[in-house]
Order: sequence, then structure tokens, then C-alpha cells
Amino acid sequence: MSRHLPVVTASLLAVLTVQAFTQQAPALPAAAQVAASGAPVVIPAPKPRWGSDKGLTDVQGLKVGHHTLTDRPTGCTVILASDGTTGGVDVRGGAPGTRETDLLDPVNNVQIVNAISLSGGSAYGLDVAQGVMRYLEEHNIGYRVGQGVVPIVPAAILMDLGFGGSFKIRPTHECGYAAATAATDGPVQEGSIGAGTGATVGKGAQGRSMKGGLGSASITLPDGLVVAAIVAVNAVGDVIDPETGKVIAGMRTEDGKGLVDRRQLMRSGALSRRPQPRAGENTTIGVVATNAKLTKVQAQKVAQMAHDGFARAISPIHTPGDGDTIFSLATGKWEGDVNLSLIGSLAAEAMADAIVRAVTQTESVAGVPSAREMGTVPAKWR
Repeated sequence: MSRHLPVVTASLLAVLTVQAFTQQAPALPAAAQVAASGAPVVIPAPKPRWGSDKGLTDVQGLKVGHHTLTDRPTGCTVILASDGTTGGVDVRGGAPGTRETDLLDPVNNVQIVNAISLSGGSAYGLDVAQGVMRYLEEHNIGYRVGQGVVPIVPAAILMDLGFGGSFKIRPTHECGYAAATAATDGPVQEGSIGAGTGATVGKGAQGRSMKGGLGSASITLPDGLVVAAIVAVNAVGDVIDPETGKVIAGMRTEDGKGLVDRRQLMRSGALSRRPQPRAGENTTIGVVATNAKLTKVQAQKVAQMAHDGFARAISPIHTPGDGDTIFSLATGKWEGDVNLSLIGSLAAEAMADAIVRAVTQTESVAGVPSAREMGTVPAKWR
């Protein structure tokens, strides 16, 4: 197995250095203090899934697996797809870190997707997909080429380097192999797990962010149509409850005890005095899926529409410093007539729910408080 990293674009070179967002550097944030002390970072074990749905695995033909590193908070999440699954992608952030997105363009030849890799570790995390490919090749799964297969594994990463530990600790292809091996069609575990382990939200003032995470949600209609989402939330912006418009997790007040609504800060002009977020350090990455049968063109449209879920639940979103990316999958296990507008609209709804779950089902890590610790979880999500 080659240990060479995938080739990445020049836009990713900026993600390899962490920069404070404020003009003057105050005391180290809690996560950095923990890392500097050498004390081990405790990553809480995920709780049993809350709610009646399983999340993304409610879509027949999909499995989800996580691998979480123990040396510092980071990890990866892998989605395995059954034979014949169609895929699409839509990238809206200004600093993406991705692989195989050109292949998903409807004008290009390959029509199937075997797996999706979501990972922490910035550009280094793209190596995770190599481990997923190894797992799939061992199981003879992939695009047929001569006497063998080439697994199709698009991927996206988020920036969590240095959070709660050494910059040198990040997911590798071994992690991807482990996550693929662990994948099941059971309820999706959420919170500080897999790709969401090192995720934080509400950046813009050093030491005042909150814990992000990984969430998953699904919607099932009476006729059997299922649309679902999974997402790792590492946004520069605040996470908003779409039903009430209130901030659930985001930038905290100077004393750390309350929440600052970035929407009000932007309107007041206060944020104009702060430097822009650095490229690639704030990214929300996810997958929407359905059991309907879609073409590549239709799958891409669903990925595009799902970004409405990002906009409903995160503010601001799709900034020049974000790498926001959504993949879409269609397993084709449902025989009903395709209503593309309905599927895309439901994808946005499921994605918004998954984002809220990502921050409400997580726990505090490395001194960075969660919504549960702050007491900001809406009653619906407790």
C-alpha cells in the first residue's frame, strides 16, 4: 500500500498552518492549554442514538463506520454504498479539500459510487480514502477494469489539526480501513466521533468557540421514500435552530458563559474589524442520500438543494474560509416515481436536522464546551 498523499490543489496549502482570528493574541484557548500541558484528552464515548430513526442507514443499501483516534480528538467516517449507487456533489465553500469530485460531474463516464470518506486532519485526511479503497478491493467491490476493480471513493476533509494535541496526529489510510471494516447498517452514532471528533463551531474570537460534531437524520414518507443526511460540523459560523431562529452553539461571550449571535455582530459592523477566517480552517462536510433511483444529473441537483439545509442551520455559511461540501447518494432500492423537487427539498430538511443533532448530541472535549454543558439544547433535541 502506497503511503503517498493524494495530490491536492494549491488552495489547500493554506490549511496547514493554524492562525488566531483576533488582532491581539490573548491567553491560549482551552484546547491549546490542554495540548500544551501534555495531559491526555478524554473523548467521551458516544451515547446510544436518541430518537426513532437510525439516521443515514435508514436508506437501504448504505452502511456507516467511524474510526476515532485516541491520541488526540480527530477521526474519520466512511459511508459504504451498495452496488449500483449513483452519486453527485456540490461544493460551495471557498477553500475545499476534496478528492474525486470531478468524477461525479454528470458529463463524466463513471456512473457509480462505492463509498464516501469524510475526515478530519485537513489535506492529510484525504489519505483515509486509500484505506477505504484497500478494504473495497479486498472485497472485490469497485469499477471493473480488466481483471480487477478500482473502487470509486470520493472524499472531503475538515480542518482540526492541533485541536487537543499534536499537529502531527491525523487520520491515515489505516484509519479509513478501520472505519470501513467497522461499517454497519445499524443506528448511526453521533457527537464527538469519527470525522466530527475534532470539530468546533463559532470561531472568530480565540478561545470562545464551542464543540461541533457529527450528526445524522432521516425522513421516511408513508410511500416508502427515504431521504437522509450525515454531516460533520466544523463551521466558522453559529449553529441555528431552524424552528426558532435561536443560536444553539457558536461564538461565546467574553466571559464564556453565554452566546454571541454572529448575525447581530455582522449587522452592527463589529466583525468588520476582525480578519477574515483563514482558508480551509472552517468546514462543514456531509452526505445526503435517498433510496430512490436517480441519474447523476438528478443526484447533483439533490446535492445542490441540500445546501439549503446548511443555510438554514449555520450562519454564516459558504464563506471564503469554509470548504463546505455535500455529496449525494441514490441507492435505487425504492420503486416509486421520482419527484426530484420533493427529494431535494427533503434533503435540505434532513441536512438541517443532522446539523442540529451534530451539536446537541456531542459532549465537551479538550476544554471546549458543548451545547449540553452550556444548557442551550432545545427541548426537542434533549
